[in-house]
Amino acid sequence: MEPDLHELLRSLRVWDPETTDLPAFDPAAAPAAPLPLFTRWFAEAAAAGQAEPHTMSLATADADGLPDVRIVTLHGADDGGWSFATHAHSRKGGHLAARPYAALAFYWPVLGRQVRVRGPVRTAPAEKAQADLHARSTGALAAALTGTQSAPLGSPEELARASEAAWERARREPDAPAPSWTLYRLRADEVEFFQGEARRRHVRLRYRRSGAGWVRESLWP
Repeated sequence: MEPDLHELLRSLRVWDPETTDLPAFDPAAAPAAPLPLFTRWFAEAAAAGQAEPHTMSLATADADGLPDVRIVTLHGADDGGWSFATHAHSRKGGHLAARPYAALAFYWPVLGRQVRVRGPVRTAPAEKAQADLHARSTGALAAALTGTQSAPLGSPEELARASEAAWERARREPDAPAPSWTLYRLRADEVEFFQGEARRRHVRLRYRRSGAGWVRESLWP
C-alpha cells in the first residue's frame, strides 16, 4: 500500500524539542561583518552533532533565467567569499558561465538555524582549483576523473567501468590533473541569519554590503 503523503506530512514535527535545541540569538550582539558569525554558527552546528554541516544548497539560473538548485559541499569561506567546486562543463558550471550570480542556503535543523548567502561568482585561478582538489580525498579525485559530469549516461556498466579506471588512476597518481575542475568563489552581497524560535517569533538578521562595510537589519519572520 502506498503511503499517504498528506497524512505523513501532518504527522511530522518541526524542531522536535527532544532532538532540537533552539538557542537564543540577539542581533544587537552580532559582529559588524557576517563571516565571523557564520564561522561561529558553523562550529556550533558541528559541535551540536549536525550531520554534514558543510553541505549547502546552491541555486543558479540558466541563460533563460530559469532557476535550478542542488546540494554541494562548502570548500571554504574567507574574505574572498564562500567557495565550492565543480566541473566547468557541468550543468551548474554552464549556468555560472552564462549568469555568474548564485545563492547558497545552509540548514542546520539540530539548532533551528539557516544561513542564506547570495552574490556574484568568480572562478579562482586554475592552480588553486587543482590544489583544492588534491587536498581532498582519493574518492573526491576519482569522482572528478570519472566521465563528463551532467552528460547523458549510456548505461550503469559504462559508469562502473569509468569509475573503476578513475579510482585506479587516483590511487596511482594522487596529483593527477582534472583540467575542467573549477573552484568558484561567491562574494556575498547579502547574508541572512535565521534562528528559529518555539513560538514562531523567529529571529532574522540580514547583512547587506555597503561600500567597504556592511549594513545590518532585522527582518520580520
